[in-house]
Amino acid sequence: MLNRRHLLCCGAAAGLFTALAEPARAFPATACPSGLPASLQPLVQQAFEGLDPHQLWDVHTHLLGTGDAGSGCTVNAQLDQWWHPVEMLRKRFILKAACVPPDAPSVDRAYVQRLRALADEFPVGARWMLFAFDHACDARGQPVPAHTTFHVPDAYAAAVAGRHADRFAWVASIHPYRPDALARLDAALAQGAVALKWLPSSMAIDLREPRLHAFYDRLAAARLPVIVHCGEERAVPGAGREDLGNPLMVRAALERGVRVVVAHCASLGTALDLDARRPREVQAFSLFARLMDEGWGEQLMGDISVVLQTNRRPEVARTLLMRDDWHPRLLHGSDYPLPGLAATLRLPALVRAGLLHAADAAPLATLREHNPLLFDLVLKRRVAWRGAVLSASAFATRRHFERPAVS
Repeated sequence: MLNRRHLLCCGAAAGLFTALAEPARAFPATACPSGLPASLQPLVQQAFEGLDPHQLWDVHTHLLGTGDAGSGCTVNAQLDQWWHPVEMLRKRFILKAACVPPDAPSVDRAYVQRLRALADEFPVGARWMLFAFDHACDARGQPVPAHTTFHVPDAYAAAVAGRHADRFAWVASIHPYRPDALARLDAALAQGAVALKWLPSSMAIDLREPRLHAFYDRLAAARLPVIVHCGEERAVPGAGREDLGNPLMVRAALERGVRVVVAHCASLGTALDLDARRPREVQAFSLFARLMDEGWGEQLMGDISVVLQTNRRPEVARTLLMRDDWHPRLLHGSDYPLPGLAATLRLPALVRAGLLHAADAAPLATLREHNPLLFDLVLKRRVAWRGAVLSASAFATRRHFERPAVS
């Protein structure tokens, strides 16, 4: 009998092979063109109307590498083993999305160079929050390489952000089970981290563990937000503990005063309704919505990265657009490099769902070929439902993360 994870892997493989069989739909026909055509300039300029670029921080940006330039980054060996085809394709697609050729002299350098080039086409002031990503750990806090899809050290994220401080900030990632977790957190704070990133299902973190209380208290005292992926995870399977991605589990951090950003607004998959007398599987997004209405105020936020992807239900985007009372707590993020994968977000599907004007589809598709980061921003500014659009406040994210410089 196949278990749920095996079935998900088989489904993912089928989707990836389908995309590979249709390269024109999966990737741009021209390899990573640079510079925006003059015909797209009005569309981009219109998207920035009413926005202050200096307040525009992309709160969900992945930093990746293989360690070939001394970054310390690692990728799971399965991503290069032909007998793990899903993992091989996962790596291939991620590198494609980032316009990094598999035979690049240095994946580490090529990834950062491409991201910097895309960022430089934004107005001065816009910045991207680069994610470190810690290992999956066992119950004793020891790293488990077999369950770690990829690893990006805090030191590398801090170094890249330091070299490009005009465009990048950095987000630490520290598994709270580690014996030295508090010391690592203090180091990250001293080095200017603007947030902390956890992916509980992949990293094997139970947010309800009492041993996290001291860690939560330090986060709360420092007012350092934690960005927590909730809902189903497909890109980074890691430990495969989908039960730990339940949005209701973030209450454990909220109750200790921690500021929490629910990544992707928990917009994919289902989770147990732990509040019910007889818990049953419900849409994870409905649990996120429950949390948003519980009165946590700006202590609880949601990032809107990938909420328009084709694997999300249209009701998610419609709700986010209509709930303007949530908009000050919805934060723009791209989940770069994913916007570079046309196969993950099909514009005609948004048109059919009534979320995008048909006339916008072609220019947006062209924009994605030239700059997927601009594409992601412009798309979020163009989508609408019954006249409702995302407020400018969703793109003024800096105030939630900026920390005073350490003297």
